[in-house]
Order: sequence, then C-alpha cells, then structure tokens
Amino acid sequence: MSSKITIIGAGSVGSTIAYTLSNEDIASEIVLIDINKKKVEGEVMDIAQGTCFRDPVSIIAGEYEDAKDSDIVIITSGIARKPGQTRIELTQTNVNILKSITPEIVKAAPNAIYIIVSNPVDIMTYVFTKISGLPENQILGSGTMLDSARLRCGLSEHLNIAQKNIHAYVFGEHGDTSFIPWSGAYVSGVSLDEYYETVEKMGRNVTKIDKDAMLEYVRTSGGQVIANKGATFYAVSVAVCKLVATILSSSDSVATVSSMMHGEYGIEDVCLSTLTLVGPKGVQGKIPMRMTKEEVEKLKASADALKAVIAQIEH
Repeated sequence: MSSKITIIGAGSVGSTIAYTLSNEDIASEIVLIDINKKKVEGEVMDIAQGTCFRDPVSIIAGEYEDAKDSDIVIITSGIARKPGQTRIELTQTNVNILKSITPEIVKAAPNAIYIIVSNPVDIMTYVFTKISGLPENQILGSGTMLDSARLRCGLSEHLNIAQKNIHAYVFGEHGDTSFIPWSGAYVSGVSLDEYYETVEKMGRNVTKIDKDAMLEYVRTSGGQVIANKGATFYAVSVAVCKLVATILSSSDSVATVSSMMHGEYGIEDVCLSTLTLVGPKGVQGKIPMRMTKEEVEKLKASADALKAVIAQIEH
C-alpha cells in the first residue's frame, strides 16, 4: 500500500504510532514532526534502523512543508496534566499549541484526513474543526475507540469469549462523562441477557456483568496505567493505527470516533463519540443506534459537560 502519513508530535504517543506504523504494511512514507529537533531525530533513527526487516519504508524527521501530499495527518502534540493543574488550564495550554500548529500543517496538507489524538481529544477535535477551515469529513478524533477496546477486553475476560465476537461501545466524551449504552451490547448477534441464558443452557455458569464496575474499569484504566508506568501509549497507538488502516482501506467501517454533531440525538455544535461511518473519504456520517431514553440523556449530559469546558477556553 502506497500512502504517506505525517505525525505531529514525537512524544510517547506520536513516536509509538510511528514505530507501530513502521512495523505494518500501512505506510510507505512516514514523516515525524516535533518542535524538539533532537528528540525527533533520535526517534526516527531508532525506528528507521529496524525497518530493514519489513518492506521498504521512508521515515524522516521533517518540517511542516514535508507533510505535502500526506494522505493522513495525525496530531498528538500537547502536554500531560501536571500536579495541581486544572483540566481547564491543561485544555487551554493544549488548545494554544494546536492553534499554533493548525495553519502550518493545513497549508502543507490541505487534502489529508486529520486524526486528532491530543487530549482532551473531543475539545481539540472541536477546536481544530472550527479553526482549520477544512471540510468536516476530513477531521476526526480518536474519541472512545480506546475506551471501547477496553470495554471489549473487560467483557471478553469476564465472559471468556473472543473479543471479536463482542460488539459493545463506549459513547460520549473520552473522559469522565463517557458511558456504555448497554442496550446496544451484543455477543455474536444476541443481547447480553440472551447470551447469559444461552450459555446457561449449555451448562456454563456465567456471572452477570456488574455494569457499574465495568464502566468504572473502562473510565479508570488510563489513570491506572499512568499511575503504574507514567503514561499510556501502546494501546492508543494500536487504536490509531487501526483507524489509519480503516481510512486507507477500500470500504467504510464503523468506529466510535469523535466528530461534529449536527442534531443527532438532539445534540449540536460539539464533538463526541457515537457510531460513525469512516473510510477512504473520512467521516461519512453517524449510524443512529437505538438507545433508551436514559442512555440518550447520558449522551446529552456528556455533550453539556464538554460544552461547559469549551465555553471557558479561548479558541
């Protein structure tokens, strides 16, 4: 596959994405850009020296102009929250970084599909959508792809069934107001409740999921990893690379990515994650999933929480 991918930001997430892409036959050209020139050159040298074990790939430490003709641009720039720093303060700092990057990269790669990974990802996706001047179909955030992967991992371990047989999602913000629409959780075509009954008839004893505990597991997994090792970057990098492969494939797929809402579920003018059709032309639209009234209210509450933060920042 011949494709050019530019990654802005060579921190833990950006460099791990570059490394993961270098091990897969997704990209033929990778450009890594960072304000810290020595760091990005070191990352590129380290990654490039391992590429002899795969089909040829070009990987360079570049400038914005090197992103010309990129198929995909991945933005990971930003800082992690410091002790004592409020979420609003972190948001404003990372929005300011994004505002400095956006005109430069959009000028170099106006036709690329942009994947926003920087946190808080929903607000960063919203700001980029507002200031970039690009068509909305070219812009998406990594959203709750990782949260949904964590959910499937947890369900798989509990039910002792392969993750590929589980269709369940996390909606809303990539953060504290995310939620699981359990009415749309299925195992091989049957609802969770039906699945319990089915396996019991087979003589298997499956304990019912503690839904509150599962949501807590999903929401706190990132914080637990950060507490244990300082940062999260492997799982999110795999999720982003899967998204890259989806965009570069020949057909669309459904993913929980963050993109602008236009009245779906009664929500407008905010970016968050619901089922979204994504493919070679970027965001194709939302897939409406039947949800209970209570679940729709949770999605609206998530949207309101994001809007409250947006109202407090300069963008």
